[in-house]
Order: sequence, then structure tokens, then C-alpha cells
Amino acid sequence: MTVEVMIGRGRDAIDMIVDEGSFKENMVGDTPIPSDIGPGAVVGEAAIEGRDVVVIANDAQAVNERFPVVYFGVIGMEEAYKMAKTVYTMLHQDADKPIGEKRPLVLIVDTPGNGPGKQEEIFGMNKATGAYQLALAEARKAGHAIVALVIGRAISGAFLCHGLQADQILALSPEFSTMIHVMPITSISRITKIDIERLEELSVSNPVFAAGPQFFYRLGGVDELVENIEDMRPAIARHIAEVEDRKKAGLPTGPMYHGELGEERGGRMLRRKAIEAMEAEYAKVADQYV
Repeated sequence: MTVEVMIGRGRDAIDMIVDEGSFKENMVGDTPIPSDIGPGAVVGEAAIEGRDVVVIANDAQAVNERFPVVYFGVIGMEEAYKMAKTVYTMLHQDADKPIGEKRPLVLIVDTPGNGPGKQEEIFGMNKATGAYQLALAEARKAGHAIVALVIGRAISGAFLCHGLQADQILALSPEFSTMIHVMPITSISRITKIDIERLEELSVSNPVFAAGPQFFYRLGGVDELVENIEDMRPAIARHIAEVEDRKKAGLPTGPMYHGELGEERGGRMLRRKAIEAMEAEYAKVADQYV
């Protein structure tokens, strides 16, 4: 097993995953993507095993000078806009292609969160990150295969918009210091009023509170743990093919598929009951909203 920590190395990961010399930064087909905004977002077209793909990654070495809170892989307003623009450009260009000919989308994830600076909040960061999340959902439903690979950190709302809408999600195994969680234990404690010490005890074995990719695997949020750097490229190619086969067969992918996977793996045993309870409550008032 080759362990080479990849945190902060989004650009290196692109070179390791795509065919040598194939990455064309800030280009999707013949359409340029704005290069003077969102330096923390690396976007462009490349090839994997000879097949054209669109790549979106975090550059944790970049600093957005216009927004001081956007650094170390943070997804800010400009980064989210650039990412969304990339997806919608791909969607428009491939609109008439069948499944299997639409370009797959590869997400390389290494982000500590969004950039909730005062300026960005005022200017519309939430709209930008929401637009990117919506773009990925639309691409997934339109038949594009979307595979995300967590190489470092996948935390909070940034993972929500850059990763969780993928058809399938991969992650480097825990030995690479990979971290996936919705929010830190300190924040969970403030919201739930449960002592931090108790949450730390729960996080040792409970996948809901723990932060490692192995726990997210139990929850169904990660399809496969990648054990070696050398396995990243073939794993992504294999999952692209699997996703396209599932789409052609009409089988589920994406968030609902991952929920079912979590049930199978014993990580979300109350999921079905919660969904049924919510549907029953909605049925009582549905006539008021339909």
C-alpha cells in the first residue's frame, strides 16, 4: 500500500488521474471558463483512458485576494460560480447526446468548508453554492455520470455542493488522513446540548458522529475506499462505467441510492422509518400545496 497524503494537492491529483498532458484548464469543449475569478476552483476538460471528461477540483494552495476568508480549499462565491458555470456549459454542449456519450464529470474533493465572510454573504455566496449544487443535480438527472473522489477534506456545506450530488463517491482510505464530516463535534454539541465528552465517546464507533471516511462508508455515503494512489485513476474509470450502466438500466444513483446503500451496510437503520413518517405527515396536508 502506497500512502502519500493528498491534502492540499488538488492540482497534483488531476495530473495523477487524467491522461498525461490532456488537461485543458478553463476550457469545456470550445468554450472558455472565466480564469480571472475563483482561483480556488480548478476546472477544465481532460481525458481518462482516452475518454473525454470534465474535471472540477479544489486548489488549496490558492488564495482569493478579493475575499480573505477564501483560502486552503474553501469554496467561496466566485469558486462556486465558476464550478456551476463549468457544469452548465457541459450540460448545454452535450444536451442531445445519449447516456454513454455524454461526458462524465469527475469531482476531486479537498475542501474545509464554504467561505462565510460578511462580504460574500451580502453578495450572494449561498446563491452561488446553491447554483453549483443544482447544476450537479441537473447533470446527474440528464444522464451524465458524476464520480467524486475525496482526496483530503470533505466538510460541511462545501461537500454538500461539491461531492454529495455525485452519482457515486469514492474516498482515499483513512491512512491518507482523509476526513469527511457534516460539522465538528463542538458545533453538534451546541445544537444538541449533548456534552462534548459524550459526543467524543459516540464518535469512536457511531458513524453519525465520527469523521473518518470508513464511517461515511458505513452510512452509504462512500461507495468505495481507495487504498492506493495508483488506484485512483482505474477506480474512477470503473465507477464511471458502473454509473452509466445503472443509468441505462434505470437503476438509482446519487443521494437516494446512497441512502439505500447505508441501510444495506447497517449505518442507517432508521432511515426508512423516518421517510415513512415524513411522508405520512405530508399526506395530511398535501392537498393544501398541490
